[in-house]
Amino acid sequence: MTILYYDPIFLEHKTGDHPESTERIIPAARRMQLMAFDNQSRRPAWGPATLDRLLRVHSPDYLDSIQKLAASGGGAIDADTVVSARSYDVASMAAGAVCDAVERVLKGEDETAFCLVRPPGHHALADRGMGFCLFNNVAVGSRLAIDELGLDRVMIVDWDVHHGNGTQATFWEDPQVGYFSIHRSPFYPWTGTAEETGVGAARGTTLNLPISFGTPRDEYLETFAEGVERFAAALKPQLILISAGFDAHRLDPIGSLGLESEDFSLMTKIVLRVAATHAGGRVVSVLEGGYNPVALADCVEHHLHELLSI
Repeated sequence: MTILYYDPIFLEHKTGDHPESTERIIPAARRMQLMAFDNQSRRPAWGPATLDRLLRVHSPDYLDSIQKLAASGGGAIDADTVVSARSYDVASMAAGAVCDAVERVLKGEDETAFCLVRPPGHHALADRGMGFCLFNNVAVGSRLAIDELGLDRVMIVDWDVHHGNGTQATFWEDPQVGYFSIHRSPFYPWTGTAEETGVGAARGTTLNLPISFGTPRDEYLETFAEGVERFAAALKPQLILISAGFDAHRLDPIGSLGLESEDFSLMTKIVLRVAATHAGGRVVSVLEGGYNPVALADCVEHHLHELLSI
């Protein structure tokens, strides 16, 4: 069993002719629904993230600016990132899905959850959206786990092809949330060097593994496995959240690190194994990137197959 989150509202964040569009997740949503027909999963109702929960990650002025821009009909907040009339509501529902998943998993309703949501979140900073991202979904969920639900240690595993600069910045000084990222480098957003490890009491709670374009798949997967296992052994997390970007797939038009769809099965198994050792098996996975709709659907199927097998 696993808990699945998807709603047609995620199609109402209108971005036009843009890589992060409604079309990119429709095949994945259909694939997820087909896989969930046999009572292997639950599909709960949920609501938007509350303002208080969003404010743990984002500034009041930033949230207000996105709400006002949406209310006025929308517009671009940078060269890559679009707001439409319903974007504030949709982004709030995406963050709300992660919050609901974290609550249900920590209450013991299930060990795992997958949130097929958009817009993505891991580039979103406290006071600025960027890189297609408006609200930092995994950061909001992690803050909830620590601030409301009493956890001491949360680990974020980010395997999106891009470094999650917004997530790293959120927890840069926070020793309770460990951030692990494996990503293409040099590449957008030009952050995530191996020397970036956190500051003060949080030194060592950020681990970046930059990967060069052209790195062989087996080397990538070995690096991922060793890094996740070493980082988790040091952090001993009580919950793992995955920033599950699938744009390292070889067919992705934006990223690509040459991975195949089945590689995400192995990566999921590695995270589940680490979670079983340290976190009581508790994993909440959240969609980030992935811009080839067919490849994304295939990757989601492989990822979900492993989550459903628990």
